[in-house]
Amino acid sequence: MYVLRPAALTDLPQIEAIAAKSAVGITSLPANRERLHEKIDNACRALAREVTAPAEENYFFVLENIDTNKIVGTCGMVAYAGFHDRFYSYRNEVIVHASRELKVSNKIHALHLCHDLTGYSLLTSFYIAPDLAGGDLPQLLSRARLLFLAEHRHRFADKLVAENPGVCDAKGRSAFWDAVGRRFFDMEYPQAERLSGGSSKTFIAELMPQYPIYLPLLPEAAQKVIGKVSDSGTLPFSILLAEGFETEPYVDIFDAGLTVQARVDTLRSIRGQQRLTVVKQVDEHAAACWTIIANTKTEQFRAVLCPLQMDQSGVCLDEKIAATLGVTVGDAVRVVDLNPLTGTGAAW
Repeated sequence: MYVLRPAALTDLPQIEAIAAKSAVGITSLPANRERLHEKIDNACRALAREVTAPAEENYFFVLENIDTNKIVGTCGMVAYAGFHDRFYSYRNEVIVHASRELKVSNKIHALHLCHDLTGYSLLTSFYIAPDLAGGDLPQLLSRARLLFLAEHRHRFADKLVAENPGVCDAKGRSAFWDAVGRRFFDMEYPQAERLSGGSSKTFIAELMPQYPIYLPLLPEAAQKVIGKVSDSGTLPFSILLAEGFETEPYVDIFDAGLTVQARVDTLRSIRGQQRLTVVKQVDEHAAACWTIIANTKTEQFRAVLCPLQMDQSGVCLDEKIAATLGVTVGDAVRVVDLNPLTGTGAAW
């Protein structure tokens, strides 16, 4: 069995190993021990803090095999993107240039530096071990945090945003960065990414051009990767699409990877989840469906993926699942079908 839970400082060595394996472009998983320690410590403090509205809190979770105590995945959320500094993106817009005299009208795409998404809550830090990427655990990893959000709505904004890593070559070079960012910074893309470290991008935005960037003026290689998602980001991106995230019109200011956004109340996991009561032990002869289930706690938040029995009065849990979640009869839980589109355990 695998459980999603808040990260602890004792997890640092395993998380450090995961960060070293994560793809270029996942700036929220910096391969830096000091920054990871700070990230985990801040997340622990956020969970312990009394919160009335989203602010500087970040939440960081790990997916753990409870039989081996091995961490196989991570995910996170930032309560307020750009709380200390504005959250920068490029907005991809169409500009019309027309001349009545010449009877010419051209529609040209241009990137505008903006901070439209400041104040949204931000999904971050998605990673899962490659050998587990083909099953249903990525859904647990991505969607269980939404059950935490559903239980603690006051900690988050009404809108969510997620940045997806853009396309890079085998050496970690970004064609977009080389065409735009590198002209203003004398550094390679991986170095700029490490400097950001998943925190503020203000230092990048301050030196980037403030005027629209007309795409026809960029090299063809840079144009081709704008709004694209790297191979390593395809899996979490597909889950976000199935949730109902919108894919336009924003891209990342580093590598032009696609940035997606959504209203919390429109997401399938939010609309499909229920808050129910644990009523009794499991009935071995009753039917069960695969479900993501989470407790309603904060610092002791836990979520698992399991076959679940429900009736009109609530949910039925066996001893092992109840113990893993830290719940007993009478406690509340949040549940959502593994696949809200079909009600089965098939991947989205």
